Amino acid sequence: MHATVPKLWQRLHDNAGAWRWRRVGLSLATLTLAAYLVPLVALAQAPRAPQTAAEPDRGSRRAALRFLTTSDYPPFNYVDEDGVLTGFNVDLARAICLKLSVPCEVLSRTWEELMPALGRRQGDAVIAGHLVSARALATVDFTDRYFFTPGRFVGRRNGPQLDVTPSGLSSTRIGVAKGTTHEAYAQAFFSDSAIQAFETQELARDALSSGKVDLVFDDGVSLVLWINGESSKGCCDLKGGPYLEPKYFGDGIAIAVAKSDFQLRGEINTALRKLRASGRFEELVLRYFPYRVF
Repeated sequence: MHATVPKLWQRLHDNAGAWRWRRVGLSLATLTLAAYLVPLVALAQAPRAPQTAAEPDRGSRRAALRFLTTSDYPPFNYVDEDGVLTGFNVDLARAICLKLSVPCEVLSRTWEELMPALGRRQGDAVIAGHLVSARALATVDFTDRYFFTPGRFVGRRNGPQLDVTPSGLSSTRIGVAKGTTHEAYAQAFFSDSAIQAFETQELARDALSSGKVDLVFDDGVSLVLWINGESSKGCCDLKGGPYLEPKYFGDGIAIAVAKSDFQLRGEINTALRKLRASGRFEELVLRYFPYRVF
C-alpha cells in the first residue's frame, strides 16, 4: 500500500516549501550509492551508550514493542496517499522489531503528547526525530544516535563564488528564520556578516530567490527537500560544508525510552547495530533520502 519511491519523492518535492521542520534545539544533487553512504554511515555510528550495573536480565522477552511517533514530519513520519502511516522512522521501527523477533505496533500522537504518553506507559519507545539534549535526558533515556541533522548554507546557482568561512562571508547578507538555532549560530560565528532574520523559513528562501539576501542558513534536510523541489524553481544549491555543533544542532537523533527501561535500550541498540551490519539501515536511508545531506 505504500507509495512507490518516485511517487513519494515527487510528492515530497511538490510540498517541500510547506513542510515544517521541527526545531527542538535542534548538504544537492543525487550521488551514487557508495558516495552517499560513506559519510552518512560514519556519522550514524556513534559510540554505544554504556550499560549500567542495574540493567535487568536480557533473558526476559516482551510480548510486543509499541513505538510512538507523529504523522506530520515527512519524510521521517507521515501519512501516505493511501492513508497509511509511513516514513523513515516508521520503517526503521518495524525493522527493529523484526530484528528483535517481536510483534510491532507504531502509534501516532501529536508532537506535544509523545513524551507524556511514554511516561504514562502508553508506548515503549518514541521514534519521532528527537534530538539528544541535556533537557530531554532529564526525563527520558536515549538509544545510540541513528541520524544527524546538520545546519547548511544555500545560495543561488548563478551567484558569485563565496568563501564560506566567517571571514570570507564578512558583509555577506545571510537570511535566517527568526528565533531558530540557525539564527543563533549565524549570529555567534558569522557576526561580521549582515544577518537578516525573517519570520519564517519560506520568507527567508523567497528573499534568497529574489536576490534580497546572498545566502540562507537553515536545517540541512529541509533545505535539501526545498532546492530539489519545484518551489525553488532550480534557483539554488548548497554552499560550504555541514555544521554539526551539538550545542546548536543537538547531539544527533535517537529513540527515547523510559529512564528505567535499561533492557529495552540495550535491545534497540543491538538491533540498530545488526541493521547497519546487514545493510538494511542504508537501504532505508536511501529510500527516503536519495539526495545528499552531508
